[in-house]
Amino acid sequence: MIAVRRLGHATLTTPDIDRQVAYYTEVVGLTLVAREANRAILATKQGLEAIVLEPGAPNALSRIAFQVAPGSDLGELAHALAKHGVKSERQSNISPGVADAIVFKDPKETWVEVFAEYAFAKEDVSLTGIMPIKLGHVAYRVNDVQRTVDFYTDVLGFRVSDWNGDTFAFLRCGPDHHSVNFVFDEVPQLHHIAFEVKDWAEIQRACEWLAKNDIHLVWGPGRHIIGHNVAIYHRNADKVRVEFFCEMDQMKDEALGYFDPRPWHQDRPQRPKVWPRDTLRNYWGFGSEPIIRGYQTVE
Repeated sequence: MIAVRRLGHATLTTPDIDRQVAYYTEVVGLTLVAREANRAILATKQGLEAIVLEPGAPNALSRIAFQVAPGSDLGELAHALAKHGVKSERQSNISPGVADAIVFKDPKETWVEVFAEYAFAKEDVSLTGIMPIKLGHVAYRVNDVQRTVDFYTDVLGFRVSDWNGDTFAFLRCGPDHHSVNFVFDEVPQLHHIAFEVKDWAEIQRACEWLAKNDIHLVWGPGRHIIGHNVAIYHRNADKVRVEFFCEMDQMKDEALGYFDPRPWHQDRPQRPKVWPRDTLRNYWGFGSEPIIRGYQTVE
């Protein structure tokens, strides 16, 4: 089994790379660290690569990258994949920060890039846009949630943080409540990407900055019940649903098996569980529909 430690970057396709570079730099507040004829790589101000843009259809995820422990032998990881019947190949220069990786497909046909060593981009001290801390999670609609969850847990070492009924799974690879989400849909497609910001004050500033750029929220601000993060959502010009969040649940000790106690937790302690299908999607904020009905249909 591969023990993934963190979410790296997501590769999105777009019919207009320049327009999306402008959005991710001027609105989101990422830094352009490399620009090729048909490719752009963007990182946070602190140097974590977050988004790669390539030509293609809008609102589509083509690749997702994860880091394993530095010093890991990628050859041994490829051998571990082969035991699960997963064919992989070695690739070099995935991005400026990733010189070596193994690449393979997950059950939803997304390319997965796994790397061990990462070189941080140079810190950008400019103050532009919302300036998130990191790419926090990627959510995807799949037509077989259990099969996808089994792959990510049995092959990549993720842990299930929560289920909503049997159609919506939240998985973690580090202390954050979730780094990937999988929700049932007959048509597999990207659901949303999410960036973490420092705190609630940054959520408020993000709302103001989006409004000044004539970008309207499609949901939020509100506090989710599963994961308990405070979040806002909007869509960019490619119709990618983008979330900014803070205060997500943390499991800092896997041996303890519960998330750090918070005032809003319903259980004491709050452990991973299957939430009822009629669980509301938020404690407060816009909308009070059950998460399965409301969260999927947010425009």
